[in-house]
Amino acid sequence: QVRLVESGGGLVQAGGSLRLSCAASGRDFSGYVMGWFRQAPGSEREFVANMQWNGGSANYADSVMGRFTISRGNANKSVYLQMNSLKPEDTAVYYCTARSRVGSYTYWGQGTQVTVSS
Repeated sequence: QVRLVESGGGLVQAGGSLRLSCAASGRDFSGYVMGWFRQAPGSEREFVANMQWNGGSANYADSVMGRFTISRGNANKSVYLQMNSLKPEDTAVYYCTARSRVGSYTYWGQGTQVTVSS
């Protein structure tokens, strides 16, 4: 059974940083694309960042470019989202997700709340 479990969310002041973690288990993710999405109250879920499990370039939403960094742990099945220079508009529930190289996002975590105060 595939599981994606996020952690690391919380309350932070504007300008601060948080590091989200996603523990992935249940299958071989080689060749998969790992991503982060977020959903703010009253808004649709939106893309934040993604990367291929086996490495390569990452992709970011324009709104987080230069502030957020997606990465993968070498020794464990974890994906991270380092978030710097946080803004109140970054407040949302953040979801870890995975898909095969071709196709839609199949696996989703339960989400972790990030709240940025002004």
